[in-house]
Amino acid sequence: MTIELPPMDAPAKRSVSIDGHRTSVSLEDAFWRALDRIAKARDTTRAALIAEIDHARPPEVGLGTACRLFVLAESTSKR
Repeated sequence: MTIELPPMDAPAKRSVSIDGHRTSVSLEDAFWRALDRIAKARDTTRAALIAEIDHARPPEVGLGTACRLFVLAESTSKR
């Protein structure tokens, strides 16, 4: 049995401002698109959503990982 994988790309680094400080996050395009969709559904911006994720994550978990896990949790909670 073979599995069908979605299109794959290398992570893209984008800058965001969190509490007035610039930082960058590297995520694959599928995660950037998912964050955009989630932010729109919550009537907020992607930057504000990423700031919320940043504030909620444990300090030992990187921001990129926290964003990916957030998107995964959101996608599985909608089923």
